[in-house]
Amino acid sequence: MKTLVLGVGNTLLADEGAGVHAMHFLQDHYQLPDTEFLDGGTLSFSLAGDIAETSNLIIFDAAELDAKPGFIRVFEGAEFDEFLLSGCRSVHEVGFADLMDITRLQDSLPENCALIGIQPEHLGWGDQPGATVRAAIPQAAWQAAALIYRWLDEATARAVNQ
Repeated sequence: MKTLVLGVGNTLLADEGAGVHAMHFLQDHYQLPDTEFLDGGTLSFSLAGDIAETSNLIIFDAAELDAKPGFIRVFEGAEFDEFLLSGCRSVHEVGFADLMDITRLQDSLPENCALIGIQPEHLGWGDQPGATVRAAIPQAAWQAAALIYRWLDEATARAVNQ
C-alpha cells in the first residue's frame, strides 16, 4: 500500500512554495513506510501517472482558505472532492480537479486522497516562505504523518478481517 506525498507550488514565490517545503520537511523528519515523495512544482498532466500508481495520495499546497496566514486545513475524502470542485484558486498550469479527473477517467484514483492546505501571506519573490508560513510547516507535516499511519492501520485492519 504505497503513499505518494506530492509537494506543489512555486518555490520562487515565497509562501506559494509552502507545499514543496512541507513535503521536504516531512521527508527529512519522518520515517514513513512505503512512502514516496515528489516535488510537483506547479503541476502538470505528467503527474497523473505517478498518482495512478499509488494507493494513498497526500498533496501539500498553499491554498486560499480565507483564514489567517499559516492556518492549516486538511481536506480528506468528500471534503477533498468538494474543495477541488469549488474552483479553488490556483496559479498552477493544471488545476487539481483536472489532474484528479484524469486519474478518475483512467480508473486509477487512489483509495485515499487528502490535500493539506496552508494559508499563504506573501506571494511575492522569495525562495523561502515567510516566518508565519514557515512556522506552520512542521504542524502540516505532522498532520500528513498522522494520516499515513491512520491509513496504514485501516488497511491492516481490513486485511485482518478478510
